[in-house]
Amino acid sequence: MKSLLIVDDQKGIRLLLDEVFRREGFKTTLAANGLDALQAVEKEVPGCVLLDMKMPGIDGLEVLKRLKIGWPEIPVIMMTAYGEIELTEDALKTGAVKYFTKPFDIYEVRDAVNAMFEN
Repeated sequence: MKSLLIVDDQKGIRLLLDEVFRREGFKTTLAANGLDALQAVEKEVPGCVLLDMKMPGIDGLEVLKRLKIGWPEIPVIMMTAYGEIELTEDALKTGAVKYFTKPFDIYEVRDAVNAMFEN
């Protein structure tokens, strides 16, 4: 089964993405912050991570750096608010495979995640 870790401090976004990907047949795990995300990966390594850039505590870029050290094989797709484009450049240099600017097209995100499992 395809597994996906969804990390966002906004509950509405987590729940929306959870619903979409469960309907697609994914096993989803949700995390509201960077620490929860890292703990979730230690318990069960997902096939892909959808990761918000700006979160309280450990931000998305730091989570990405730690993921790439411990689990370099996990593809990470970043989500960021408009205006944080310079941060996404850092994320791509660090190893993110793609990014989406909020508000994003849910179908484009779905297609991008599915593509990670086809490769």
